[in-house]
Amino acid sequence: MSRTTPPRLVDVTAFFPQLAPLARTATRLHPRPGSPTPHDSSVGGPLLWPADEPWPHCDEWHEGPGPVAMVPVAQLYVRDIPLLRPPRRADLLQVLWCPFDHEPDDKPLTALYWRTAAEVREVLAAPPEPFAVEYDGYVPHPCLLAPEQITEYPNRMELSKELQEQLEDWSRWQAAGVDSRYEPAPDEFYWNELSVIPGWKVGGWTRWGLTDPVPRICPACGAGMDPLLTIASSEWASNTRSWIPYEDRALSTASLDHPQPWNPTGLDLARGYDLQLHVCPVSPDHPHIGLIQ
Repeated sequence: MSRTTPPRLVDVTAFFPQLAPLARTATRLHPRPGSPTPHDSSVGGPLLWPADEPWPHCDEWHEGPGPVAMVPVAQLYVRDIPLLRPPRRADLLQVLWCPFDHEPDDKPLTALYWRTAAEVREVLAAPPEPFAVEYDGYVPHPCLLAPEQITEYPNRMELSKELQEQLEDWSRWQAAGVDSRYEPAPDEFYWNELSVIPGWKVGGWTRWGLTDPVPRICPACGAGMDPLLTIASSEWASNTRSWIPYEDRALSTASLDHPQPWNPTGLDLARGYDLQLHVCPVSPDHPHIGLIQ
């Protein structure tokens, strides 16, 4: 089933024209429980992994014997998410991680694999499972995706001081017809309703909140890095309910059949935060970085 994000209550560029050149396209992935195959874009599903290629393991120290088999996190076909911009002839991105916390900031250690799907002749039938995981919330439930393109604007902390002050001016929002409950903190309307979308996504702007913005610099060449994939602990929160797709409105609150409709993947990262993967625009061979926010 497709997913449709409701239009924003305000055309923000009509009231803040300086934001127009800062617009970026992101792809909401909308993972929902399903039975993906290796030929589907998915979260937590089986990967199109070549039978003759060794399965990746984490060789760092963990409690228990031997290295840990890495866990499939996401498989994204470019045909479904053109925003991926793969290197060379690749048309498939596979993301795995070690389901244990790693230094420096206690998050799963991630690995990215770009490949060309047509070159996979025989698919690995039974990938190994990790002997243990640090948290159950580090193994995503199998989900199919319903990609949707969305326009985003920067987190308010990445804007100029002048523009931040304008966003704090209630009279501007009042002229736009914004609900008076935002009068005590007008910039919260931009923060919650107009800027960076919640949930799983490809591209767009970096989400901040746990820390102030910090430079994302390639450790190999010093270039500024681009957001690739946001791995989210939830698809919406109490302050971002306007982002709930139309198709999920009936399931937007918990029930016996859907105890956590806002978290279909079952992931729980750093007590409800997100892991955002950034890549170097110069070379796909340069290391990526992960940011918990």
